[in-house]
Amino acid sequence: MKVNGATKQNRRGFLKVAGTATAALALGGLPFAARAATDKLKIGVVGSGRVGGARGSVWVKAGHAVMFSSRNLDHDKQLAASLGSNARAGTPREAAAFGEVLLVSVPYRALPDVGKDLGNLLKGKVVIDTCNPIASRDGEIAIWAREKGAGLASAELLPGARIVRAFNAIGAARMGAAHEQQGERIGMPIAGDDAKAIELASRLIREIGYEPVLIGGLAMGKYLMPGTPLAGERTPDQIRQIAATLK
Repeated sequence: MKVNGATKQNRRGFLKVAGTATAALALGGLPFAARAATDKLKIGVVGSGRVGGARGSVWVKAGHAVMFSSRNLDHDKQLAASLGSNARAGTPREAAAFGEVLLVSVPYRALPDVGKDLGNLLKGKVVIDTCNPIASRDGEIAIWAREKGAGLASAELLPGARIVRAFNAIGAARMGAAHEQQGERIGMPIAGDDAKAIELASRLIREIGYEPVLIGGLAMGKYLMPGTPLAGERTPDQIRQIAATLK
């Protein structure tokens, strides 16, 4: 498989992307930043199981309009009905068309079908990629994705999407309640190449209850999965310290 132009950009262009993202997050100076800080969003969830369902539910409570989708429409309808008028259910294509932002949370072996089935609906959309390639579950595609790096592999499988890799290195058990916790927030390592997509994803991650920590471009997405140095719950400063040692 060949990767789009994003591959070469990751290492050479990251300093520029990171600087732009940091400035936008800190100053909110971009028109996009002002909009992202105040407006409610339309969010499509593709894969509304334990991960997608929990995150989407928090975003509904934060006032966003969320469409849940999976292979089980009855489950999605029940979930949406339990959350109120800001939640709805649909097919994955309907969710992709509905969402300004998409959360994709499916087994990695399903990601090629997501890319094919949703096609042009993904182009230009901010996509939060939670998917981890696990060889024992996903087979050969997981081996390929781990060799390439999960961030770059996802970019190839979802062409045209503005991918931010997140929610990959931390266990899902407490994510639905993280926004209720008091005190210092747990850090959420993220990776991406698009500064505005990073900014918007960071806002949504904070609403879930975590502090986003940009560790690099999509090439660094290979570290955002279980079994890597960044796996587990850490403070934002601890994540930065570890990330500084990675290549």
